[in-house]
Amino acid sequence: MRTTSNVYTDLAMEAAGDCGDELDGVTVMSEEDGEAGLVTTTVHIHNEEGERQLRKSIGTYITLESQSLMENDPTAHEVIIKELSRKLGELHNLGKDDVALVVGLGNWNVTPDALGPKTIARVLVTRHITGTDAVARDIEDCVRPVCAVTPGVMGLTGIETGEIVRGIVDRVRPSLVVAIDALAARSISRINCTIQMSNAGVNPGAGLGNKRMELSSKTLGVPVIAIGVPTVVDAATLISDSLDYILDDMIEQGGCSEFYNMLKDLQAQEKHGIVQEALTPYAGNMFVTPKEVDAVIGRLAGIIANSLNIALHPGITLDDINKYF
Repeated sequence: MRTTSNVYTDLAMEAAGDCGDELDGVTVMSEEDGEAGLVTTTVHIHNEEGERQLRKSIGTYITLESQSLMENDPTAHEVIIKELSRKLGELHNLGKDDVALVVGLGNWNVTPDALGPKTIARVLVTRHITGTDAVARDIEDCVRPVCAVTPGVMGLTGIETGEIVRGIVDRVRPSLVVAIDALAARSISRINCTIQMSNAGVNPGAGLGNKRMELSSKTLGVPVIAIGVPTVVDAATLISDSLDYILDDMIEQGGCSEFYNMLKDLQAQEKHGIVQEALTPYAGNMFVTPKEVDAVIGRLAGIIANSLNIALHPGITLDDINKYF
């Protein structure tokens, strides 16, 4: 029975791919939507055996992949927003008056880690106005009580993020917590073009090897949906993937193919370990992100926020969002 490699990934679909067909307690399903080049993969981890193999908590992980997420393509983004909001609806079952708390994890001073805070800035918060004279009755019927917070990181606050969120949950008593965070991927092809959502919670900072207190139904006492985008990849993975492309090209050209095939056949974790060992004296544990990350993070924050606005508020449509935001 195989488990995932030692190269860390936050994406359940990557972890499942490492195990090939040898998956006990795990179900994987995929579907494609050609309109936006969108591929949706759902991974269900059913039991402790599946949890052990994938090194992920029991639950459902839904991943949307599209190169359009990295591009300024409003038409494709509308398709993705509608699909993302629909999938979010499958992960929660809120009543009309149930309160939802949206948490933007990450450091707003570091662009690749600012997805959470930037998303919060575009979430439609209504808990302070629902049930009061500040909102008209016909509008109130269209919205649900939603509140949001950006707790920062422990390096800025001196407080564990999980402690802040748990304190707010104890006070506000939401029926659902939605946590948004930047993730790490194993493959450079998935950076900034993949959105994962899960009902299994999240470990802030896990992708950068800085694992903090878990945010989940076990620690907070309420259901938690985690939404994330891989915005970084470690340098060793980048170089290892680049070597694969180079080796493929060399093999196609027929140069010393036996030697190149031998290198190509090395296990992913072996190659990663060799590269990591070579980098350590010079670059340490370096993570890399694309140069256009500022613009991409802004677009991704808008896509996730708009999907949440539609999913959490029963009467809000994309046309309403485009009109007022």
